[in-house]
Amino acid sequence: MSLPAYLILILNLWSLKAESFSAGSRSILREIGSNGNSGEHQDYAVELNATNFDAVLKDDTPATYAILEFFAHWCPACRNYKPHYEKVARLFNGPDAVHPGIILMTRVDCALKINTKLCDRFSVSHYPMLFWGAPTKFLTGGWDPSQVKSEIRVIDDGRTAERLLSWINKQLGSSYGLDDQKFENEHPPSNISDPGQIARAVYDVEEATATAFDIILEHKMIKSETRASLIRFLQLLVVHHPSRRCRKGSAQVLVNFDDLCPSDTCSADKHADVTDNGKGALANIQICGKEVPRGYWMFCRGSRNDTRGFSCGLWVLLHSVSVRIEDGESQFAFTSICDFIHNFFICEECRQHFYEMCSSVKSPFSKAQDFALWLWSAHNKVNERLKKEEASLKTADPKFPKIIWPPRQLCTSCYHSQSSNGNSEDNWNRDEVFKFLTSYYGKTLISLYKEKDLLDNDATNVAIDELVASTNAVVVPVGAALAIAVASCAFGALACYWRSHQKNRKPRRSWN
Repeated sequence: MSLPAYLILILNLWSLKAESFSAGSRSILREIGSNGNSGEHQDYAVELNATNFDAVLKDDTPATYAILEFFAHWCPACRNYKPHYEKVARLFNGPDAVHPGIILMTRVDCALKINTKLCDRFSVSHYPMLFWGAPTKFLTGGWDPSQVKSEIRVIDDGRTAERLLSWINKQLGSSYGLDDQKFENEHPPSNISDPGQIARAVYDVEEATATAFDIILEHKMIKSETRASLIRFLQLLVVHHPSRRCRKGSAQVLVNFDDLCPSDTCSADKHADVTDNGKGALANIQICGKEVPRGYWMFCRGSRNDTRGFSCGLWVLLHSVSVRIEDGESQFAFTSICDFIHNFFICEECRQHFYEMCSSVKSPFSKAQDFALWLWSAHNKVNERLKKEEASLKTADPKFPKIIWPPRQLCTSCYHSQSSNGNSEDNWNRDEVFKFLTSYYGKTLISLYKEKDLLDNDATNVAIDELVASTNAVVVPVGAALAIAVASCAFGALACYWRSHQKNRKPRRSWN
């Protein structure tokens, strides 16, 4: 990247410093089912209006389909229908959904003046009136009864909970029941049988990133001796995180890191707990955006509450990063990930085992393929160890037992022998394994994002994308750059020059 390009990048990234890190409202998905009322019926359906309609349907839902109920709060029939609608919404909405990530069930009150144009857009002719379609299809237009073909359909047979669920089952070829309970009956398809399931993990990767950052703050883990390793990991995420909103959030943390964690406060001789000094500002940072769902594990959902989840999401994140780096970044990615797990993964035994595997590597990585395969091999070694422990303690997830990855069902060409299925080095065709990892954790993982067009195009994101497009670029806060000598001398000098001049200027408002 040329010197002018670095200057443009710094100018754009500096504008991020003017953005406030307000806590923001809780995620729509987290608010579902959190009603504090002690009434008989709990609300699961999401209340939409003209102000949040586009945001919820575009960014906030991992669901494949959406149902919109248009009603009027003064309508007796609508009030009587609400319990029926909520019975079905319980199955699909909220962190305790029985069948999450399939349908987002919403309601729009047409009696409110703010929603008049919205209801007119869908030619609402009676109450309640229900529509079915992909969430993003509701954004691009409305519904007109004169249209011969439309990607939005009217649900014409849903006047009771039983009839509505029956209509849904016909569309999906499913057999959901009103009495289905969480983690019982129909479970999301096995990850082994359907490679496309990994596309749903993009939401898990976002949640795992946000959860990891929360853990770091809650346990006050940013100290003088761990500061540099967190910066390096953030650099990696800014460039190679599979989610654009996490890349943007990581860049915001990174470019503000000197203010949140001043280098003099983090000096080794003071041994200060720097989280206390920047606690207020850090606590308000949403590293993947304020609307990232919580407790909504999709690909990483176990059959019990205490299995999979965060650890699975973190593994998917690490694999996705490993297949996105270039050869020249392989050793940096290796040390960044090893140090991050060693310093910030809260499970003591787990991080010690991982650190031992990292320490066993004697030669630096020079190829991205070698690093991706090392991480894959390390994950399989972890699975082998945990499989034995869980078998003896009977703590394994019965529906998702630890296995050697990838299984033959997903990648036949990854195996040399037709009969081999173990983790011996002789069993694997490593070139084919790398091809599988690149496709699985690369293109397939982000396919749902691309299909739903969840990526914004504002000016700030363009600046981040320019950074991401440059695979050798590393974003570094100025003080940190000098402390850990990651950036080039030219970049460090230019950044220092820019920072010194900016301190004498009044902050400007960033792009909205």
